[in-house]
Amino acid sequence: MVNERRLLNEANSYFINKDYDKAIFIYSQLSSLFPKKEEYKIYALFCDIASEDESKALSLYDYFTVAVDDDKDAAISYVKQAIDAYDGDIDKMMSLLKDITDSNVDNLDAIKYEDFINLVDSRGSFRVAFEDIMFSTKVAIETKEDFFDFVSKLIDNGFNTTAYSYLDGFNDYFSYDKKIEELYKKLEEKQIANNHK
Repeated sequence: MVNERRLLNEANSYFINKDYDKAIFIYSQLSSLFPKKEEYKIYALFCDIASEDESKALSLYDYFTVAVDDDKDAAISYVKQAIDAYDGDIDKMMSLLKDITDSNVDNLDAIKYEDFINLVDSRGSFRVAFEDIMFSTKVAIETKEDFFDFVSKLIDNGFNTTAYSYLDGFNDYFSYDKKIEELYKKLEEKQIANNHK
């Protein structure tokens, strides 16, 4: 008998480690074994997108893994729209980005961390605020303390892949910092806990 959960965890682990060929192979297996479970096709699509735009794929993956637990149908629908828009429908992409941000997308390249924290306060939740901006806006981190705080909050709110990306991206700057090691350890513990759900 196929252990569906174990296969999904294995595929997700490959995806997070950016081994997209192995990940897509397992997601495809899951899709054919469980054809009614549309989420496996979505995960496979992320692998495909990663070959063209890795950061977009990682953002979509992070959003989906968090949102799918809350409302699977809404998460699938949203990601399909985002992928359709990503596939070249610029107007659709723009209107989608407008839906998930309160500001004009054209003016949003980066938001200062302090402004992002204000957004968190106004939205009432880090997770909601980050979902609002994750596809359209980068968070501009100016201090080491803000960086550690941001990554820690990403982990606490289930945005593990994004947290890994930030840690890997800044690892050269803080490679001997004890706090970086603590954040990697926190991420690993979270991954282990998620895999045993």
